[in-house]
Amino acid sequence: MSNHVNLPIGINYPFESRFLEVNGQQLHYIDQGSGNPILFLHGNPTWSYMWRNIIPYLQQSARCIAVDLIGMGRSDKPDIGYTFLEHVDYISQFIEKLGLTNFVLVGHDWGMAIGLQYAMNHPDQVKAVAMIEPQALYPCPSWTAFTPAEAKELFQTLRDPELGWPLMRDKSVFVEGMPTIIMNRTLTADEHEHYREPFKNHDKRKPMWVFPNQIPIEGKPSEVVQAVLLRNTWFTETSIPKILFYAAPGCTIREPQISWCKSNLQNLTTFDIGKGYHHLVEENPHDIGQELQRWYQQVSQV
Repeated sequence: MSNHVNLPIGINYPFESRFLEVNGQQLHYIDQGSGNPILFLHGNPTWSYMWRNIIPYLQQSARCIAVDLIGMGRSDKPDIGYTFLEHVDYISQFIEKLGLTNFVLVGHDWGMAIGLQYAMNHPDQVKAVAMIEPQALYPCPSWTAFTPAEAKELFQTLRDPELGWPLMRDKSVFVEGMPTIIMNRTLTADEHEHYREPFKNHDKRKPMWVFPNQIPIEGKPSEVVQAVLLRNTWFTETSIPKILFYAAPGCTIREPQISWCKSNLQNLTTFDIGKGYHHLVEENPHDIGQELQRWYQQVSQV
């Protein structure tokens, strides 16, 4: 394990950088507070920076760990596939090398999907899960059912073998679109620059492009469809505490996803943050932080 400190990136992210080697690559993470662990997993196109306003609510009563997925944030960016199952492998090894047990999992977007895959494989290690706009909650049967419908054309283009990669490589559509398309507030120039930072090199934008190609839609990719179906066999049967944060109109979590969770998941708490889209911890961090704090105290006593 290496604990060298990376260059500071401003007062908005006042955490010491740590690094852990997995598969010969360095994964960047932050480790704040003490007590039983909470693992924070970000999605696409974000990194551990997104948790900067949430961790202060929990670090007085828990050990808060937020890791950057391989290829994202300040983690190494090797020439790999960046598939869903590769991410699961990297995060699974990260958890095991760090020796995390009996931890609470907090995940946004693809981070939640990756974390749940680990939880299915290690059900005795995960104490509870907090879901924030989770991706791949269940396989999408058709493009007609794709959520959000207004983004269908963009995602179909990103999945086009010829058009998809050039669009993400040259336009960085997810990062550049964050302040105006899927967020219910205005990012400051400094905040937006923090999200741009990991992907300034055009050739390092592959992870952002691969993720939309991994969404299980119309049976493809088959390995992700099978992984999610297998995961849900466990997820819909387990009674571990769960909380779902959602917004109106939301993005990946709208109807029927909210109803699916209420109908299929046991021991579920739901929390409506009000108006919001996808990056909920940027849109309403304090309500989320306060509710996570309350919920964590409750599940910690179980």
